[in-house]
Amino acid sequence: MEYKFSPPQAALSVTEGHRIGGYASVFGRRDKGGDTVMPGAYGASLKRMAARGDQVRMLWQHDPAQPIGLWDEVVEDAHGLRVTGRLLPEVARAREARALLLAGAVDGLSIGYRTLRAEAVPGAGRKLIELDLWEVSLVTFPMQSEARITRKSDILRDLDAMTARMSAARADVARL
Repeated sequence: MEYKFSPPQAALSVTEGHRIGGYASVFGRRDKGGDTVMPGAYGASLKRMAARGDQVRMLWQHDPAQPIGLWDEVVEDAHGLRVTGRLLPEVARAREARALLLAGAVDGLSIGYRTLRAEAVPGAGRKLIELDLWEVSLVTFPMQSEARITRKSDILRDLDAMTARMSAARADVARL
């Protein structure tokens, strides 16, 4: 399996609790490995997955032993591969990922795939024409600078602030 780490053009974001979204891959942009994903590269793979009732996995740093959430929507549009999903709060690593996202320590996305069709570009890597997509990971260092989380939920910060206020209020009541 190959990996493409994509850094943010539009950042990866967290919204509505543990929801995240962004572009896992942007078309027509050469990555740090010299590859360029072409429009349409994911279409057949996404159709095959849907026909099997399967889904693209959400992993932490490409580790298959560390699933951290679910991608609810994986769509190939004119710009690239857009993903929207949710971190699972019941999973410890997902809670850690959420904290790192909110702090800005992690904001990259990366695809795990197998190349089905590519063309060599002399002195410039490959044009990736058809890919078999397996997973999209949250990563520290994306291969493609535009692959970033763009939506982060302010609700997460609000919940943290509310929890702190409730704890302080309980402490005040306990002193009475």
